[in-house]
This record gives sequence, structure tokens and C-alpha cells, in this order.
Amino acid sequence: MANFTTIDGIQCYAPELAKENDGFHAEGFDDLFRAESKSFWFRSRNNVIKTLVRKYVNKNNTKKFLEIGCGNAFVLSGLSQEFPEYQMWGAEIYLEGLKYAQKRLPNAKFIQLDATKIPFESEFEAIGSFDVLEHIDQDELVMQNIHKALKPGGHFLISVPQYMWMWSIADDYACHKRRYSKTELRTKLENAGFEIEYIGSFVFALFPAMAVSRLLNKKQKNEDLKAQGMEIFIHPAINAIFTAVMKIDEVLIKMGLSLPFGGSLIAVAKRK
Repeated sequence: MANFTTIDGIQCYAPELAKENDGFHAEGFDDLFRAESKSFWFRSRNNVIKTLVRKYVNKNNTKKFLEIGCGNAFVLSGLSQEFPEYQMWGAEIYLEGLKYAQKRLPNAKFIQLDATKIPFESEFEAIGSFDVLEHIDQDELVMQNIHKALKPGGHFLISVPQYMWMWSIADDYACHKRRYSKTELRTKLENAGFEIEYIGSFVFALFPAMAVSRLLNKKQKNEDLKAQGMEIFIHPAINAIFTAVMKIDEVLIKMGLSLPFGGSLIAVAKRK
């Protein structure tokens, strides 16, 4: 394993990037920590991730699960409750996010690293990366590193935003490098040595409303990028309605359907 530096009790494999980089705004972790547990989008995505882990990963008696770009550990905490037998690992480039992650899931193992230089080989039965690769220029290199870090037959679970024509101020604020097409995601995963077991859209039932919102956002001025880009803070009544509508996505994916369109893509790939 590569050498590391310990900062604030965290093993740091890329300490030069732990405080500042161009992949995300560090102050965003505070906003996310306040919003994630209430947001329809984060809660529904967690439910879908649990479904896919249960269907494709859990049958292999997974012991070690690593999330790349774990942020505040909202996904890991949900998986930990659902699969208490798993050894949960979280990796994040920003130390700021890991401070929140440790509070949320104190029994997990957290490390700081650069996903283009993952210091593991054949270590994990499953690795997840949820709405992370769109922040990284060298996304294909990250996929190759994840492939190497998985044990043979291990699974990679991934979600990314879909459709470049959906690009808006929200993507600018989030420091996205790209949005994906299904063909692009499939091709990059296969080129990295993965076999696709599931790929489909997410935010299907709400997609018409989301598309209209994004298209209107294109016409907004950029004077207050953060105020216009933080879509996670919405009125509680609207959040409750959206939560109910997203149940459609959750049920259809649980039935094994690959949804044809949506704001995001979600996939399960296996190391050959």
C-alpha cells in the first residue's frame, strides 16, 4: 500500500488535495449535511442503492465495501443499517467531508485519497461511487483504479448525472466536468474491464419537471451561482410530494426494470 500522512487522525494519501481542489466546494459539505437526511433525492437514491446492493452484491456474501467520494457518509450510513455485517470504508478527497462522515458513522474506516491514485489492489468485494465521477477530469482512470481495487468478481456501483443538454447553473455550482449518456457510461465501464449487470435511469417519474426546471435555469444570470445551484433546499411540502413520486422509480427498479430516461444514470458492473 502507498505511503500516507496522518492529519487530524485521518490517513491521507493525497494530503496536498485535502484542503482545496477544483472538484467541489468544501463549504458544500455543510449544506449537504443539513439537507441529505430530509431531501427526497438523497433518500430515494439511498433506497435504490440498497435495492441494487441487495440484488447484485449481497448474494456474494460481501465483507468489505468502499465508497469513493463518500462525502458526509449519508450513503454508507444507510447501507450500514441495511447490511450491518459489512465492513464499511469511506474515501473522500476533502478532509472537511470526512469530519462529518466520522460523526455520522463512527464505526467505519475513513481515509483521504485522490481517486485517480487509489492505493489498493484486489482489496474489496464491492466499491460504490455515487455522483462523483462527473467531478473528475480523468474519469476513465478512476474506473480502471476501481477495477484494480476490486477482488475478481467484485462489483462496482455507480451513479452519474445524465444528458449534456440538461446542463445548467446547478452543474456549474457543483463543479461538474460532464453529464453522461448511457452509451458513454457503458463504453467507459467496459473499456475499464467491467461487465455490465445493470444500467438504467433514475429520477424517471419526475423527469419532465426536472427537465423544465433545468431548461429555465439556463436562462438565469450567474450573479449568485450558489443560490441558484443548490437545488437540494426546497419547500417541505414540495419535498413531500417529490418523495411520494420518487416511489415510482424505487418500485420499478426493485422489479428489475431498466428505466429508459431520467436525470441520472445508475449502474452495477462486475470485475471480470
